[in-house]
Amino acid sequence: MRLFSIFTVILALSGPVLAAETGPATITVTGEGQVEAAPDMAMVSLGVTTEGDTASSALGANSEAVAAVIARLKAEAIEDRDIQTSGLSLGPRYDYGGSNGGQPKITGYLAMNMVTVRVRDLAAVGGVLDGVVSEGANTLNGLSFGLEDDASAIDEARRRAVADAAHKAALYAEAAGVKLGRVLSISEPAGFQPRGPVMMAEASFAKGAADVPVATGEVNLGASVSIVYEIAE
Repeated sequence: MRLFSIFTVILALSGPVLAAETGPATITVTGEGQVEAAPDMAMVSLGVTTEGDTASSALGANSEAVAAVIARLKAEAIEDRDIQTSGLSLGPRYDYGGSNGGQPKITGYLAMNMVTVRVRDLAAVGGVLDGVVSEGANTLNGLSFGLEDDASAIDEARRRAVADAAHKAALYAEAAGVKLGRVLSISEPAGFQPRGPVMMAEASFAKGAADVPVATGEVNLGASVSIVYEIAE
């Protein structure tokens, strides 16, 4: 009787576990969607790097040059809201040549001020770059293109991702000789951020007389989705 009671308890405990493991058969697929579009804005990371015998002289020269660069940006019709300081550094410059008994020697100071600029008129990008360089900008960290309002493009990329997932699920079901049932879940990857913008091969040129030539190309925005389908009986 004691052994029978123990066996009954084991069955009672194991029953819910077995039931939890016998869910519906499913097919899980991941869909990808991409949308290409002509950009309507550019982001430029530029700045000024200066050197000086003292920290004060290096920073002073840098501040003067950056002020001239910002004034030129405003003269090029760049609004205040589209100009943002993105990096500011000041530090010693060392001589590691061993002329100081093997110890690094400070030979001057280096100041750097980086500014991120949004250019809403693509035809003006070349002129903006040419203008700021003439005013003292000597550092260019990057140039990228994008859409001022990319919500509709990203929504379309998501629709294409769902259609891609549905196509894959139908193909797998056909190959396996089963039928698709209802959708059990739809999810984007954790921490998902729409991909883009990425430069594409096709390019046109936004260029004025004597301006820096700039290839605007296309931007590519992408989305990803995971869908779980039930396999119909």
